[in-house]
Amino acid sequence: MTGIEFIAVGDVGAERDHPAELFESVHPVLRAADIAFCQLEIALTDRGTRVPHVRHTARSSPATAEVLRDAGFGVVSWASNHCMDWGPDGFYDTIDALEASGATVVGVGPDLASARRVRTVEVDGVRTAFLAYCSILPEGYWATDRRPGCAPLRAHTVYEQIERDQPGTGCTIHTFPFPEDLEQMSADIAAARADADAVVVSMHWGLHFVPATLARYQRTAAHHAIDAGADLILGHHAHILKPIEIYRGKAIFYSIGNFAMDLPMTEEHATRPSFLELKALHPGWEVDLDSTYNFPFDSRKTVAVTARISEKGVLRCGFRPAYIGTNSVPEFLEPEDPRFGEVIGYLAEICESQGIGFDYSIQGNEVVLVEIQQG
Repeated sequence: MTGIEFIAVGDVGAERDHPAELFESVHPVLRAADIAFCQLEIALTDRGTRVPHVRHTARSSPATAEVLRDAGFGVVSWASNHCMDWGPDGFYDTIDALEASGATVVGVGPDLASARRVRTVEVDGVRTAFLAYCSILPEGYWATDRRPGCAPLRAHTVYEQIERDQPGTGCTIHTFPFPEDLEQMSADIAAARADADAVVVSMHWGLHFVPATLARYQRTAAHHAIDAGADLILGHHAHILKPIEIYRGKAIFYSIGNFAMDLPMTEEHATRPSFLELKALHPGWEVDLDSTYNFPFDSRKTVAVTARISEKGVLRCGFRPAYIGTNSVPEFLEPEDPRFGEVIGYLAEICESQGIGFDYSIQGNEVVLVEIQQG
């Protein structure tokens, strides 16, 4: 099968003195791919002022950009709910550091047109286009005609009381994308489609920490993107795996979870009301002050999306199961490792809970979801 190998992982963020430690077990696999993608979750800056209206802000040295590039990542999305955590200085420092390392940065810019601009990477004559959008948007984080930030895919939320004659009873939560953002995204994808062999769309979205559940706007936006010409949807932000859907022969990964994320914890942090609100979203979430990885246990299961891309588009798509240690370091799993089946079983369970089919075959150390024969 001709073409190039593509690999993509979810959230990456180092809060340690030696960030290269996070990739010691995985960089041979990442470097072996022709294109490797990640979602950056923290700013790479020594400057700026922490903004006051967001829950958690962290940063790493600009030198971490070289670590990411050395690990193999050539395409980085910075379209995140953390992109403006340290103000314009931190925002631009991050972009500058990544670009200086040779990485292609997607989903952000000094204005909306720049944030929406497609980035195309050509390897061995195969042109792969990348776009990135964010739905998790603190005030002032999305780009406008006159303001830096990320490309927005905003969503409305409407609460409908289930029993209208019963005050205080539960509600159905309806979410749907802003029509103007959906139209702009579709136009971007169509433009990318005209000049590329495959279009990969990154989405920072969804319900963080809540097991399995998708917000309704996600499926609307994902289907809209594929209808417009996208070949692969990469979702993240939830910090845990979410269902995988095959729509019109294209794979939608609603969340590929964390990959190399530090979350050290102090007693003071662990007892903050803002953290306790998050902790309540996932039953059984325990804090270990000796660990650098204080996410829910489910967050230790993760995947790297794999795809074979040629001039005819995405020929094969699947994933490699992986596991994250209490030291935040990920490792790829082999089929004989019981955790390999544990990751697959978890995905099968959450897909079933959301009414989404999950068909796959295991080929070596890869779980294949879609395979298209070249004719």
